[in-house]
Amino acid sequence: MGRHEDERLLLEGRLVENDDSLYTGDGSVDVKGRPVLKSNTGNWRACPFILGNECCERLAYYGISTNLVSYLTKKLHEGNAEAARNVTTWQGTCYLTPLIGAVLADAYWGRYWTIAVFSTIYFIGMCTLTLSASIPSLKPIECVGPTCPPATPSQYLFFFSGLYLIALGTGGIKPCVSSFGADQFDDTDPKERGLGFRLCSWVLLLKWSLPVPIDSSLLYETPDKVSAIKGSRKIGHTDELKFLDKAAILTPHETTTGNYSNPWRLCTVTQVEELKILIRMFPIWATGIVFSAVYAQMSTMFVEQGMMMDTKVFSFTIPAASLSTFDVISVIFWVPVYDRILVPAARKITGQGRGFTELQRMGIGLFLSILCMSAAALVEIKRLDIAASLGLIDENTPVPMNILWQIPQYFLLGAAEVFTFIGQLEFFYDQSPDAMRSLCSALSLLTTSLGNYLSSFILTVVTVLTTRNGRAGWIPDNLNEGHLDRFFWLLAGLSFFNMVVYIFCAKMYKSKKAAS
Repeated sequence: MGRHEDERLLLEGRLVENDDSLYTGDGSVDVKGRPVLKSNTGNWRACPFILGNECCERLAYYGISTNLVSYLTKKLHEGNAEAARNVTTWQGTCYLTPLIGAVLADAYWGRYWTIAVFSTIYFIGMCTLTLSASIPSLKPIECVGPTCPPATPSQYLFFFSGLYLIALGTGGIKPCVSSFGADQFDDTDPKERGLGFRLCSWVLLLKWSLPVPIDSSLLYETPDKVSAIKGSRKIGHTDELKFLDKAAILTPHETTTGNYSNPWRLCTVTQVEELKILIRMFPIWATGIVFSAVYAQMSTMFVEQGMMMDTKVFSFTIPAASLSTFDVISVIFWVPVYDRILVPAARKITGQGRGFTELQRMGIGLFLSILCMSAAALVEIKRLDIAASLGLIDENTPVPMNILWQIPQYFLLGAAEVFTFIGQLEFFYDQSPDAMRSLCSALSLLTTSLGNYLSSFILTVVTVLTTRNGRAGWIPDNLNEGHLDRFFWLLAGLSFFNMVVYIFCAKMYKSKKAAS
């Protein structure tokens, strides 16, 4: 008799009803909302689908994002600042749309159908973008000498339609893929998932005038081991933000009738704690925005800087966008170094099982981002010195400084990415409630979105302020007469201030605790 048949008989005979060790302990259930046996879920069975989908999506995304600023300046004939703004705005939208996908996955469709629908939208966007770059009538004519005719409104419309369809398609994949396999395509009834967060604020308003009891045991919680949301574990009560506990106060109506089932009148302690968790995570979340603005420079200002340098290495010509490969190499280098060297060493010092906590890991990444922008500024200072010494200030031409001098800034950015982004994802996934992991994963992606928008905003402000009275500004179309180094120093300064704020917030943060 097979293993699965043995398990079926055991279940039918109710011989393993109380043996929790056979089931997953992370709140996951199957498509029918039942507890899942560890032997039947996750592991390598779901990995080909997860890895294949994510690999294709990331390949398409990075293939576009790293070359987009070059395409906008060389083919659509945009200026440096305008092209960089368009790139970061699009990238910001790509990381904003996961909020849409997360809500649909958590509350309505489930992860499987969300991924399927948005992958189709992504494909349509890719086809549209390919046509806009392939059909001559859909792009402006080539430059004739110094004259470069801009794209027409219809050409812009077709191009950006494809671009933003891709951004929308990204939104249904990013928040779902990471936990897709572990939850067997769906966690629980989609209408129940995340219900506590949606209702808690409403119930809180209804009970605002009620006093919070001193004894937290008087607050309402389900007597079962699991919470009111099927498949979700309970969260222990905390003393912070006690005014939110009003939503779990039992009124005379509930105590006399014994009816605790109306979620519009009464929330559980776990549902209240879900809201508390989101509020406590907010300062940590907010400090990731500036880092994401720094990271956005890899596909914008780093590329534009590289385009004004000598791209020949021996007999090869290296496209400026291809330098982002060193960011990938840095990630590949730092991941094993972190796991095999840094973590064991830190484990001996800190006593932490992971060596560094998620908060410590993010803090290291923020520090490395300061070094990254400083390295980029120093390279630009040297490049401008060479341009001045050779009389190339007024010439919109690359200077004889090899592009490989950019490697340190890419390498530092890759190291910062390993520490910050991975630590951030671990932090949001570990600290989020069971029924809100997709939403909280999307919130971590939202920092990248807002970071890109912040980069666009900074570029706009810098352009306006530095081009007054007819000046060329920091980021003109001819970077040889600009001061891109000052823009990098500005980001380094913002990163330092952001790190100081982060350290304060990290010291104040208190992790969630499971119910006893």
